[in-house]
Amino acid sequence: MFGIKFNYLPFFMWLFPLLFFAYQFVLRLWPGLMVQQIMAQFSIDATHFGLLAAFYYYGYAGMQIPVAILLDRFSSRYIVCIFAVICGLATLLFTYTDHFYLAVLGRFLIGAGSAVGFLGVSKVLSEWFPKTQYTRMIGFSFTVGLMGAIYGGRPISLLIEAYRWQEVALTLAVISIIWGCSTYFFLRSPNNLSESRKNDSFKLANFTVLVASPLMWLLAFSNLLMVGSLEGFADVWGVPYLMTAYDLKKEDAAGLVSFVFFGMLFGGPLLAFFSKKIGNCTVIMACGLGMALAFVLLLLNLNYHWGLLVSLFFCIGVMCCYQVVIFAVGSELVAPRYLGITVAFLNCINMLGGSFFHTFIGKIMDMFWMGTLSEDGLRQYSLEVYQYALSIVPICAVIGVIMIYFVGRKVRSKRDYSKQIRFFHED
Repeated sequence: MFGIKFNYLPFFMWLFPLLFFAYQFVLRLWPGLMVQQIMAQFSIDATHFGLLAAFYYYGYAGMQIPVAILLDRFSSRYIVCIFAVICGLATLLFTYTDHFYLAVLGRFLIGAGSAVGFLGVSKVLSEWFPKTQYTRMIGFSFTVGLMGAIYGGRPISLLIEAYRWQEVALTLAVISIIWGCSTYFFLRSPNNLSESRKNDSFKLANFTVLVASPLMWLLAFSNLLMVGSLEGFADVWGVPYLMTAYDLKKEDAAGLVSFVFFGMLFGGPLLAFFSKKIGNCTVIMACGLGMALAFVLLLLNLNYHWGLLVSLFFCIGVMCCYQVVIFAVGSELVAPRYLGITVAFLNCINMLGGSFFHTFIGKIMDMFWMGTLSEDGLRQYSLEVYQYALSIVPICAVIGVIMIYFVGRKVRSKRDYSKQIRFFHED
């Protein structure tokens, strides 16, 4: 009996931050399924909608480092509980307000609350599982988390079609609050947690060393520029574009976009394999160029077969996993003691890519808007307008590839220098 409890207790504890990690993907994708409803509720145009969607990423990115500090100083049960409840209350604020700036605050708080998702999973895994299992369990966690992104597409879209979107939002808010309270009552830290782990705190001084590195900034911004296919398209603008360009129903468009996340389920292990064969930076550059080519094909709006569209989105999802390899490059640029802060920093800048693309795409759409209005008085955007706006995704991807090329040269020169130092010491 006690043996069974010992074996399964770590997985039970892992479940609480894990399911919240999956849930926050639903809240992240949600606005892209309700573009017209949200624009009607707040009487806004595409620029303001992009701003509204972007504030999720401001909250998420801005809280990465503070949440990491809080998780190291306090028990995971308190932090995950508090931030899950914040997500639920912010969802209620966003849903039931008619004031645009209160809605912006709501999206910001949802993003801030969601920041504990992956970091909470990482913290609980480091406490309950041995170091030899950490990487494998992180991989499993990403797989489950991406299932939240998949079910945040077509199934949620069907619920919004069947019920008022406010009712769906109320359900999501209640789930978040209940799960946060459950985490408080059930999640614990192991009694035999070593003193070395307890004292292994997140040091802010490490952050100042990190931001002083120009090469790290170059790596971070190349990541930001290449993330448009995921955070700029799949998260928000993909569904309305597909509805306009390919005359799809909303649930079909959401289902098609979900194949990006299906591709990401396989992309991590696949890219990790190729990075060992041909190098990290080479894989990242290939993914960036591949995403740019895929978007050029998508924006040409040719009469593609459904199966070809599915394959295209699946491949985009596989290539979106270049972000995993970005962390590996970052680890080569810093000493081992800076690895934790490096991951938080790169993830922070990466999530700011969502705010950049949402806002910029919205501004371009309003810039080229032809003055067409719907019967409800809302702005209607033509296919050409979407194509102009979304062309920023492949352009930025190519710029990011160029930046990665220079990072790769520096990494190779640093590696060669280290080999020379070892050679001279051996002599």
